[in-house]
Amino acid sequence: MFPHRRPAVLLACVLLACGPRASSAQTPAQTPDLTPDQWQALQLAAADKSDRIMAAANRHQGLLAQYQVMRHAWDEDKSPAFRLIFGQYISWYQSFIGDYPDAAASFSIRQQPEPDDRPSPLGLPGYAAHPALAAIPGLAKNYRVVLLNEAHNVALTRSLTVQLLGRLRAEGFDWFAAETLYQTDTGLQARGYPVDKSGFYTEEPVCAEMVRTALKLGFKVVAYEATSSATGDAREAEQARNLDAAVFKRDPAARLVVDAGYGHIVKSGRYLGGSSMAEHLYKLTHLPMLSVEQTVLYPHALADDDHPTYAAVMAQLHPHVPIVFTSGAGKPWSLRPGYDVSVFFPPVHLVRGRPDWLGLGGLRSPWFVDGTRCQQHFPCLVEARYADESDDAIPADRLVLDQLPLVGTLNVRVTISAQGVPGSDLYLRPGKYRLRFSTEDGRQLYHQNITVPAKRGGDDRHAALPEQTTLGCQTGAPPRGCSG
Repeated sequence: MFPHRRPAVLLACVLLACGPRASSAQTPAQTPDLTPDQWQALQLAAADKSDRIMAAANRHQGLLAQYQVMRHAWDEDKSPAFRLIFGQYISWYQSFIGDYPDAAASFSIRQQPEPDDRPSPLGLPGYAAHPALAAIPGLAKNYRVVLLNEAHNVALTRSLTVQLLGRLRAEGFDWFAAETLYQTDTGLQARGYPVDKSGFYTEEPVCAEMVRTALKLGFKVVAYEATSSATGDAREAEQARNLDAAVFKRDPAARLVVDAGYGHIVKSGRYLGGSSMAEHLYKLTHLPMLSVEQTVLYPHALADDDHPTYAAVMAQLHPHVPIVFTSGAGKPWSLRPGYDVSVFFPPVHLVRGRPDWLGLGGLRSPWFVDGTRCQQHFPCLVEARYADESDDAIPADRLVLDQLPLVGTLNVRVTISAQGVPGSDLYLRPGKYRLRFSTEDGRQLYHQNITVPAKRGGDDRHAALPEQTTLGCQTGAPPRGCSG
């Protein structure tokens, strides 16, 4: 697992062209003696070092072993520039191993008000909140292209996209494209699921589930990432040309859903010294596009990083699902110009150290696993693959069990039973799976076939039952010796 090109790194004062906007926990307040040029040079050196560390990590067998290389590098260098840049790198790998709270904490962009932010929808006459899952497909009816963005290390910002795909397919959308899918995986469409060599961010299970869902729904899935070493405006233009060639040149009547990172989907305004991928694509196709912003109004690891509009909406409405605002006439609200609609994600609730949004709006149920099958080999990687997919398929979900957190962070990673055995929940759709427990270097400790039954009506979060034998505990009322 190593990208053909480095994913775009948000250098805090280089690409964002601003003062530090990283989390207050990451901002280098102790560097006031540095000039902007000196600080930029330190960041660029840190990015080069981060690339070398990631390349060294990927020479190891096993995802958990790769992450451990990243973690040790993080522990060894506490310089502000390195922590600021490498925080993004390590956060990708934390998301890959299913450690979503740490991934969100390691790299968090503080969402400060900007001069062109629109007034809060709470104070706009006629605007009301609606579940995003219901509202966005309606907004998309008259568009040929729907653009959805994500924060690459915060898989929460992919969770709504997974749920939207079925409804967008029903509206007639028939093509799907995702950033950093590799053009070299020519078997993706026929295979029907991503594998280790399918892309970079697809190593993260929710991203893989997004691509897998599109394939199962009958979308034609394409890669559009730039294959050259272009950056900035040149990369945006190359991505747009790739999309146009892969989709609209082949199918002029296509209706396309695009998943991209951050500002690649802004439809107007200067972006990275030029134009965004979306604006370049419009210049090529002149097709109407709906731009859905998902990377600002979500709960950050530190509340101080939340946008004030987000905090106010959460305090007043207390939503339990992602929401958008529209006027009585159906006009959507967005926080910033260049986007058509902004999504507010509700606060995250942890259950046994894992966020409950992993249920994907009820598509998946929690399945409890404990560390008994780890045979005292910790940390222990637990993966659930669909029974009809190959061993190199990206799992439906994965997590790490350990008796201590892999890194010291704001949250406790695992639940410990009275016997000192860690445990947590995998989140799985109904169906058959192969569970695999493995050591840091990828050696298998235990495997088991399970069946996750369909929910039996209502909001039955505890419907996952073992097949034949158990893994020690299940979600619901835990048996003696299991953690609640």
